[in-house]
Amino acid sequence: MMVPDLLLCLSFGYAAALKPTCLSAQFRRPGDYIIGGLFPFGMDVVNLTARSEPTLVVCERLFVDGLMWALGMKFAIDQINNSTSLLPGVKLGYDMYDTCFEPVVALQPSLLFLTRNGTTGIGVLCNYSDYQPRVTAVIGPHKSDLCLVTAKLFSFFLIPQVSYGASSEKLSNTELYPSFYRTVPSDKNLVEAVVLLLNKFGWNWIATIGTDDEYGRGAQGLFLSTAGNHSICIAFEGLIPTDLADPKAQNQLQDTVKLINNTKVNIIVLFAFSQPAQALLEHSIRMGLSEKVWIGTEAWIFSDIAASIPNIQSIGTVLGFVMKAGTVPGFQKYVADLFTSVQQDKFCQESRELNHLMSPAVLDTHCKECDHISLHDVSSMLSRSQIQPVYVAVYSVAYALHRALGCTHQACPKASVRSWQLLHFMNTLPFKVNGQSFRFDQSHGTNTGYKLIYWSWKNDTLTYLPVGDYEESLYINKSQIQFHTADQKEPTAACFRHCKPGQFKRIKGFHLCCYDCTDCPENTFWSTKDSSTCTPCLEHQWSPVRSTQCYDRSERYLFWNEPLTIALLMLMSITIFLTCLTAALFLKNLETPLVQASGGKLNLFALFTLTLLCLSCCLYIGKPSNNLCTIQQIVYALCLNGCFSTFFIKSLEITLVTEFPRCAPTFLRWVTQRRAWLLIALCLLTQCLFCFCSLRLGPDYLVADYKSLPTEVLLVCNTESWIAFALMHGCNGCLAGVCFLCTFMVRTSGKKYNIARGITFAILIYFIIWIFFIAIFATLKTVLRSVTQIGTILTTSLGILGTYYIPKCYIILLKPDLNTVDYFHNSIKEESEEDSQ
Repeated sequence: MMVPDLLLCLSFGYAAALKPTCLSAQFRRPGDYIIGGLFPFGMDVVNLTARSEPTLVVCERLFVDGLMWALGMKFAIDQINNSTSLLPGVKLGYDMYDTCFEPVVALQPSLLFLTRNGTTGIGVLCNYSDYQPRVTAVIGPHKSDLCLVTAKLFSFFLIPQVSYGASSEKLSNTELYPSFYRTVPSDKNLVEAVVLLLNKFGWNWIATIGTDDEYGRGAQGLFLSTAGNHSICIAFEGLIPTDLADPKAQNQLQDTVKLINNTKVNIIVLFAFSQPAQALLEHSIRMGLSEKVWIGTEAWIFSDIAASIPNIQSIGTVLGFVMKAGTVPGFQKYVADLFTSVQQDKFCQESRELNHLMSPAVLDTHCKECDHISLHDVSSMLSRSQIQPVYVAVYSVAYALHRALGCTHQACPKASVRSWQLLHFMNTLPFKVNGQSFRFDQSHGTNTGYKLIYWSWKNDTLTYLPVGDYEESLYINKSQIQFHTADQKEPTAACFRHCKPGQFKRIKGFHLCCYDCTDCPENTFWSTKDSSTCTPCLEHQWSPVRSTQCYDRSERYLFWNEPLTIALLMLMSITIFLTCLTAALFLKNLETPLVQASGGKLNLFALFTLTLLCLSCCLYIGKPSNNLCTIQQIVYALCLNGCFSTFFIKSLEITLVTEFPRCAPTFLRWVTQRRAWLLIALCLLTQCLFCFCSLRLGPDYLVADYKSLPTEVLLVCNTESWIAFALMHGCNGCLAGVCFLCTFMVRTSGKKYNIARGITFAILIYFIIWIFFIAIFATLKTVLRSVTQIGTILTTSLGILGTYYIPKCYIILLKPDLNTVDYFHNSIKEESEEDSQ
């Protein structure tokens, strides 16, 4: 593209650099329709904070990119004015002003643009439909925070404003900013591209830094929300100052670098403009920050300021997204020719005369510094600066004006067109620029996509190497990227590892996606639907440690075939065998004095109830039910009552004979012979009454216990009412207590047999067993509860056999000489004599 001519112009411009030019006079031109321009010609405002009066704000240094953008607008307008098809017969004028990157500075020309055409005042009207401002449309400004201020002004008058650099997502709100347009993608598109890049390399432990302005805060906020939805963990998020002259700025930058170092991240996403980015990178180098992967944006990735930092190669690997913009044919030659022309007196005189044809300007901020630079000073930016967004912005206004005027390819009527009338055509119709089609979407933006740029260093020379492309999806040529690692492969940036099935993510620290993998505990399981926690199993299920599913619990109760049950059944059989053997022996010797003295046929009834009591042990084995739970205690109480009722009758008989011998003849008939059976029936009837009352108060019921055993559900009978329990067994306790009191104080000679002692010891063993039984039964809630009840029944039965019946069997079998009428008569006679003495 005219490279020899450009080099010739560069050499000529460098030789004539010392001579002032009239470049500053090129930013105003008269025309039928004036387009305003807001460009950052300068930077580093010198008197903003020190102002005590609303005086003019000036900038200290020239911003070359801003100059190139302004020349891009001038080039586009000159092209349009020379076109014979777009606006034939109509001449566009322009009026460009400096913004200095400051809203305060940008407001002054913005207010000038709003003044009534031909005046310096803004009319205060009820209806602005016929209001004709100084400009038809505005191009710029570049930064989002400036556009948020100016767009509200222009939107009130519905003046089309087309920015070539503002990317804040806030500006997509067409209700707040109905006349704002932009020819660059919004930050939302940029953030999506950055997140896809992180996912491509598996980087999920990163830091993000933004400038403390609208661009940095807005882009970082969008990035944080989007990254969180893609499992990207932000180890550190920070803001760096934009006012580097502030005394606190250096400390803030140092603190930021220290925090980055503490997080030990390898990836840093930087949303910043060139100067703040330069300051942060300089501090990183100075403070010895280890090499990182820096992901940047167009705001600083192409900046000569950042790339020229001493030892900049030591920061690591730099990747960045820049807007995919085409070249503007003829622009470089146009600029070269312009720099040649502005050094010619005749050209400068004509330029000043054209400026005088416009309305008198109240502002004089048309880049005075531009008069002291040459083509050589801007040559590096000339080939790299993104001119197309400005170029397209001017053409969008020109095409809207073409349609609003009703132009043909031959001519345009010079009609009066209000600014707000252009909006309809800008919203609806596409337009072409250099063969490429453009159209504003619903949020008044254009998404042209991005290129991924890699800083490639060779022999201290920086090359901006395209290594990827993003439109709706991201493509990366990884082979072209040489990372700073030893093997030149991408570094790892993961705070977490992938957990195995059965493990959940335990968050550590304050970072939601930085976690340890922890095994799911018992009775919980890991689900793919929620990997951050373990889901509890249902009540009827269980699971082992680190499980991915739950299993149904098996039922647990006292099975018939388990060893403990078999042992208890054997003990029950032995007890029943001894009881039956004793009953047979007593039946055979029923008429002997010993059997008659101990109760006669009442013994057979007592042994029968003991046999039933032993057989009731089978009620506690096998799968329980509500009916079984109800009858267990009833059967126990009734069988034991039958045995104790015989002891009660015998105890009353002994008491009458030994303690009340004078009353004995009168009352003995009530506790002997057939009337004794009436007392037994009365005791059983009383016990049945208490059992019925306990049923009304609350019988035992079946409970499924899911907590006592880890993998099984324990089926156990539960006592609903302890009052009912005490009432049911209280009758037997009272009988036992009366028996004990009636027999405990009976005295006898040590060599004589005493029937009362057998009852005393039997009742004493019963009380001891029940003390232990109540203590265990009330607290035990395992399968051993049934074992305890069986053990209580068998030990009670064996205790009664061993203390009352076995000694009598011993006398019957081995001491028949004691089982005589004379022996018992003598024993009674001696006891009576002892009592009388």
